Amino acid sequence: MRRPQQVRAEGLPERVTIYEVGPRDGLQNESAIVDVAVKAEFIRRLVEAGLTTVETTSFVHPKWVPQLADAAELLDQLDLPAAVRAPVLVPNERGLDRALAAGVREIAIFASATETFAAKNLNSTLDDQFAMFTPTIERALAAGLSIRGYVSMCYGDPWEGDVPIDQVVKVGARLVELGCHELSLGDTIGVATPGQVISLIESFGQAGVGVDRLAVHFHDTYGQALANTLTALREGVTTVDSSAGGLGGCPYAESATGNLATEDLVWQLDGLGIETGVDLEKLVGTSTWMAEQLGKPSASRVVQALAG
Repeated sequence: MRRPQQVRAEGLPERVTIYEVGPRDGLQNESAIVDVAVKAEFIRRLVEAGLTTVETTSFVHPKWVPQLADAAELLDQLDLPAAVRAPVLVPNERGLDRALAAGVREIAIFASATETFAAKNLNSTLDDQFAMFTPTIERALAAGLSIRGYVSMCYGDPWEGDVPIDQVVKVGARLVELGCHELSLGDTIGVATPGQVISLIESFGQAGVGVDRLAVHFHDTYGQALANTLTALREGVTTVDSSAGGLGGCPYAESATGNLATEDLVWQLDGLGIETGVDLEKLVGTSTWMAEQLGKPSASRVVQALAG
């Protein structure tokens, strides 16, 4: 299999952690229900390809995301190595109860940076959403869980347009104050450009939230995901969200297209000599297999190029 020529560039990290979201953020956006055995095999193959952080599922109410209604059954089928992080998304205390019953050790919660998305996705307001998160976070911390906070609509909102940077920072900083160990800054509809990325990361730093607490989550709607990722790496970020095969979108934002493809990310990082621990050939094979299960071609440009 062809490999990128490695040429190091200054100002970049030596290693990047890839936070794989395909099994959760990817499959939740599929119109068809994927069999639980296929999901379990997908996760196993991702781990075998070298991914050490795989967000497996979500304990959201099945009415809202029926594609992930089998969360408990899926986790029961998995027997992953102890070194593999397998976080799950929980929307509230009921979701946390289910996650704790399943033996989960790491969770993620979802916040909005805009009023409209908070109303549509969380049935809340920008301020009131924290009243929902606080007891969930407090109980999770008491149980010894690690907590990631997602912030959606960081760079643009399909209903409100531009999103003020200070508004995003206010939401994210409050999640950190509540106890989130990491923030994932989401370009939910894929409109970000590098200047915005720099400004947002620097603004978080000025608010006391360093790059060691930040992850980036880009969608490729306008073809900017890799450029934005490289920009974030130059700013010191070392955790990048991506989805095998470019699966995903957002069920509550119709203009959102697929996530940054993990294969495309790994190709870029390999070419820069940045360690990820991921075997690109195995990963391409995994996404090719999953595309066959879904009955549609992979959106990843690297998968298309290498798998024919």
